[in-house]
This record gives sequence, C-alpha cells and structure tokens, in this order.
Amino acid sequence: MENIKIKDIIKITNAELICGNEETECINFSKDTRIIKKDDTYIGIKGENFDGNKYWKEALEKGAKCVIIQDIEFTEDEIKKYKNKSIIKVQDTLQALYKIASYKRDLYNIPVIAITGSVGKTSTKDIISNVVAQKYKVLKTLGNNNNNIGLPFTILRLKDEEAMVLEMGMNHLGEISLLSKIAKPDICIITNIGTSHIGNLGSRENILKAKLEILDGAKNPTIIINNDNDLLHNWYENSKNRYKIQTYGINNKSDINPEKMKVEINGSTFECDLDGELIKIKVPIAGEHFILNAMSAILVGKTLNLSVEQIKNGIKTFELTKKRMDIVELSNGAKIINDAYNASFESMQASLKYLSNFKNNRKIAILGDMFELGEFSEKLHKKVGEEVYQNKIDILICSGKGAKDIVNEAKKLGMNKNNIYYFENKDEIIDFLKNNIKNNDIILFKASNGMRFFELADKIKDEFAK
Repeated sequence: MENIKIKDIIKITNAELICGNEETECINFSKDTRIIKKDDTYIGIKGENFDGNKYWKEALEKGAKCVIIQDIEFTEDEIKKYKNKSIIKVQDTLQALYKIASYKRDLYNIPVIAITGSVGKTSTKDIISNVVAQKYKVLKTLGNNNNNIGLPFTILRLKDEEAMVLEMGMNHLGEISLLSKIAKPDICIITNIGTSHIGNLGSRENILKAKLEILDGAKNPTIIINNDNDLLHNWYENSKNRYKIQTYGINNKSDINPEKMKVEINGSTFECDLDGELIKIKVPIAGEHFILNAMSAILVGKTLNLSVEQIKNGIKTFELTKKRMDIVELSNGAKIINDAYNASFESMQASLKYLSNFKNNRKIAILGDMFELGEFSEKLHKKVGEEVYQNKIDILICSGKGAKDIVNEAKKLGMNKNNIYYFENKDEIIDFLKNNIKNNDIILFKASNGMRFFELADKIKDEFAK
C-alpha cells in the first residue's frame, strides 16, 4: 500500500501547513462531514451552491485528523485548539484534489482501465471490473462517480488493489481530458458515440471529440472500441495505423464478433473466436447491448492475459449497478424492467429493442423525457416514438414535456390510439397500472434520472407485493 504524507501534499499543491505533523500519513479521504470517519483527511470542496470549506471544524470534531481547505483565516485560538490535528491551506481545493489524486495514481504500477461513451459506461464498467477481478484485486468506480470529483476520490481509495477500472463521464469538451490526465489509463474503452449531452456539445462529431479526450493522459494505450458505431468505425479506419486499436461489433467485421446469439429475458448466449478457439459466453443480463459490453470485456481480459475460463466466469457472474435493467417479477406473474437511471435516444432504442423480443407477452413501455438535448429534443423524442412503433410495443404510456413528442410520433405512424396514454402527472401512471396490469405483461420503465421513473417502478413493485 502506497500512502501519501502531509509533506507530499504540501509539495505537490504548494500548500501552507497551518498546524500538524508533516510525517502524518493520509490514508482515507472524504468530502462529506456527514459520513466522515475517524482519521480521515477532509477536503473542503467549493461548488456553485455549497462551500465545504466552511465545515472544516465539524470535520475535525467528528474525527478527521487532517483538513485541506481554502479561503479560511484561522485565529490563534483555533490553531491552539487543533494543534494535535493537521490543517493544510491551499489556493484551490479542487485543483489540490486533482494533483493529489494524480500523485497517488503515479505511486502504483498497476493496469488502469478507463471507460467512456454516450451510453453503457456503467454497465460496461461492471462487466469489465468483474472479469478483471478473476485475476486481480480491483478498485472500480462506485455508482456514477465518474466526474471531476468522483474520479479523483475513487483513485484516492487505492490501497492494495492490483488493477483499477474507472468510468469517465462528461457534459462538455475538456472534462474527460482532465480525468484522463489524472488517471493516465493503460486501456481505453469507448462504448459508442450517441446523442447524450448533444444540447451542450452541438453535434455528434463534437461528442466524438470529447470522448476521444480519454487518450489525452494515456501513454501508448490499448484502445478498445465498438466498431458498429458509425463515428467510431470511421475514426478507426482513419486511425488504425497510429494507435493500438482493438474492435468489437455485431454487424461490422471486428476483432471479436458474436455467432449464434440467443437473447432471452434472463440473459443471452453467444459464441466467438478467441485466438483461434471458439468459446461460448453466457451473459446474465439480456439485450444485444450487453453482448457488446461482454465483447469489450473479452478484449480487456485478453489484453491482461486472463485465461478463457477467467473471462467466461467474469462475464457469467457480473452484476449490474442498481436501476439499470433491474428485472423483477410481480406477485401476479408480470415482470417489470427498471432501466430508469438515465436515458438517451440510443439507450431508449436498445431497451425497446430488448422489449420487442418477448413475442408471447404484452409489451408495455413507460417512457419519460430525455434531458440535455437542447434544440435536438423534439427530433430525438420523435425518433423514440418511431422506435416504439417499429418494435411493435403493445401499450405506450408517457409523461413529461418531451415525451409528448414520443406519443405524437407513435400516433402519426399508425400505432393504435387506444393503446397510447399520456399523463400530465406521472403519479397517475401508478393508478393506471394497478388497474390494468395482466399476468403476462413485460413493463419497461425508462427516462432520464431527473424524471425519477425508478420511483414509479419501485411503487408498482411494492403495490404488487401486498
């Protein structure tokens, strides 16, 4: 385990030690006084609406042994009171966090796998980390802590791990570049280039540019891409002589392609050629997009010299982060799919395609707004309506301003109007479902996180548990 001492922090951040011992080791880091633990190092993060620096005393009183803060003037009485603790004053705590995390990363000679993409980052992280864990002790991004604060704090959790799997998200250009320069990845995975955050970036081409920033902090990395994605495929064709690129895909000829795919409600199976050996893979979550995720994990496993059995077992036993394709059977036999953590056109498309596989069930799609689409909102919500129609969804239920365009497009294309419902108040959906769910129904909940459709899924689950 490689720990950071206070003298290291002072040197790399050009900080001032107000009081304390330079030889003190900083092992655990925290930014939240509500969950701070004994001997933590507290970093006061200043945001637009919240200033964590103001809580430095609370952090010390609750057991922190060190605080790193900015913009605070200390009285002699305060310094005397906390003389057995350590207080470090920096110009900017956020910049200090970046530098400390980057320094921590440099202390470890371990493989770092970074994942980005418009959709599928978290599920890809889940499957890859479980594959890598068959050989190495793994530190991975927890939940959705994939931004400029979550990623550095993830790195600062490093102790005796032998590999790290990091998710990198963004809303604007330049954000992934920062994360990459902190993490310095050895393997870079890009799942796809879609329309998430297109309202901020203006075009899919700019989204590609933002995602490719994952390479900015990497030195001679192995790059793994979804070759079925049009923009990534074109980038690969133009860049394959400059980088070490490995590809996976279902439609385009790639380094890994699946054969004999079989998608069922509780999972999928496929075969693929791995170094001349035809291997059979079982994925415990259904949907073609999880087959793509599994193939990216195969390439990571191959790059890190895992055995075929380790790769197969890692895929077979992985579990998804909650609220992503959670499938629950209700007391009456109907099933709900809670995929409401987030939504973009591409993830809506994938979920609806998955729902369409159930030919012998009544298929109900409960869809809400997709956020951060800007001027593209109407167009992309209409495209979701088109997907509803093309995938022969039996009942469409919507709520939300943008979701009106889903409804209107499905009607326009000829979906039976008697099977389309729009509710101004999304809580009305619960009353409708309580009275209309049948025992063979498959019910999908999908919307951007801010719509909180995952709460609707939980309420229905609770209602039918009574």
